[in-house]
Amino acid sequence: MTPLAFAALALVHGALVLLMPIVLTGVINRTKSWWAGRKGPRLLQTASDLRRLLRKRPVVSSVASPLFRSGAYVVLVCNLVAAAMAPMLGAFAPLQFAYDFIAVAYTLGLARLALMVSAMDVGSSFEGMGAAREAAFSAFAEPALFLLFGTLLAATGLSSFAGLIGHVHHTPHYLLVVPLALALLVLLQTEAARVPVDDPLTHLELTMIHEVMILDHSGPELAAMQYAAGLKMTLYAGLLAALLNPLDVRVEPFAATLASMGLMLLVACVVGCIEALTARLAMRWVPRYVLLAAAAALLGMLLVWWLAVGARG
Repeated sequence: MTPLAFAALALVHGALVLLMPIVLTGVINRTKSWWAGRKGPRLLQTASDLRRLLRKRPVVSSVASPLFRSGAYVVLVCNLVAAAMAPMLGAFAPLQFAYDFIAVAYTLGLARLALMVSAMDVGSSFEGMGAAREAAFSAFAEPALFLLFGTLLAATGLSSFAGLIGHVHHTPHYLLVVPLALALLVLLQTEAARVPVDDPLTHLELTMIHEVMILDHSGPELAAMQYAAGLKMTLYAGLLAALLNPLDVRVEPFAATLASMGLMLLVACVVGCIEALTARLAMRWVPRYVLLAAAAALLGMLLVWWLAVGARG
């Protein structure tokens, strides 16, 4: 790939990272409004909400330390770094190196740690409860994510994240796309605090997970938290789109980029339909639902093993 082509793709990738959190959130809200038979908010309403929060002065608890205010920006920066390593366009990412998918997983883990620590720093029992739930559910989500990585590694034999996602269609294991897409959809709902795992619109502390952890944030810190949540959703939607997109962005950059953008919007529509048509699960059922991602990734691993045995036989 020429330096000019790399710079162009990096620019497109950066634009998707910065703009898609707002667009995808708007698509989800409009889809839910359509199912409810009402007009709903504007497509770019999230941008107006973030701009309004940036102009407000934050109100900080008297018992909070500087760790509380810095936590929001640590979460945002970690999600931005992880998104820079995520191949949303297929076989390309601006930051790419051997076994970079491990760095992506641990960068997202660092963001989760900063979110939970800042929630507990204010001494609120409700926010501590949300942090405990976040830690418990992530204990089920992270093994599923690493199992998904291992499945793609076994299928492609490549070590970079872009190689894992972008080359699975060019191997005999292209059927892996189906179970791994299901696993990524469940992980998106879990990591981005969406129904049926969590509800970003609820205000009942006893049932909240992500939203209860940011109750004490306000102003620019709350804007950073909300944008970081949309960024994480965009990251998983981009991975899902790249997994489903059979086009190689290095060979057909324009068509592959359009296909990835269309698939990301389709993922947002699917998420909106799920949220409009299903109720949030009871807390005791959430771990079992998250385990569906691990089961789907394990099914993909068994498929790789079965095809390898058949090839040797």
